[in-house]
Amino acid sequence: MSNLQRLDKVLSNLEFGSRKEIRLLMKQERVKVNDTTVKDPGIQVDPETSIIKIDDREIMYKKYIYIMMNKPDGVISATFDKRHKTVVNLLPGEFKRFDVFPAGRLDIDTEGLILLTNDGQLAHEILSPKKHIPKTYFARVRGLVDSSDIEKFSGGITLDDGYRTFPAQLEVLNSSEVSEVKLTIYEGKFHQVKRMFQVVEKEVIYLKRISMGGLILDNSLALGECRELTKAEVREIKVKC
Repeated sequence: MSNLQRLDKVLSNLEFGSRKEIRLLMKQERVKVNDTTVKDPGIQVDPETSIIKIDDREIMYKKYIYIMMNKPDGVISATFDKRHKTVVNLLPGEFKRFDVFPAGRLDIDTEGLILLTNDGQLAHEILSPKKHIPKTYFARVRGLVDSSDIEKFSGGITLDDGYRTFPAQLEVLNSSEVSEVKLTIYEGKFHQVKRMFQVVEKEVIYLKRISMGGLILDNSLALGECRELTKAEVREIKVKC
């Protein structure tokens, strides 16, 4: 089904300027549709199939976009904040025009995988408490984590407010004064990982989310970097959600 729209409206929605500025670009013969220079701002185009260029650079149009970010410490999972830098602030310009938002949250001091999108339905599915989307974390924990903790976590942990978590998978990577572990949980209660370890008298001193709903953090992304999901990754997370 075609999705015909006025060309000036498409470019304006993508934040390439006001309608007046876009008409000027066309007057200057800087806009092409399917390799033909156009001057009529009212020409009808299908932004999903038409090849639209400004100064011979093809513009990126997608109805929905899905972005993986490796969130750094000190950045909050929000679109706007008066005091702190947000994950949206870290996005490069070509992504910001899609008006994305974080699908879920990470604590300000937690690093790792966060998904940003403008697909409200997918975000709803990810955030729905009924879905029990698995989330896996790497953590450094002050205290000796051993088989007794694995057993306790596998039965669910009763938090300080009386809530009992779903059974969680705890894997000990290194057991010492500062242990290294992987933990998979199936809900997203406030400070949940930290509170679970507090119950067993241990302290999380570093936390990083490494996967969520089948989506695995790309290890090539430095802290603060992001990339668009591949088609396979989008399919995977939609199936899991």
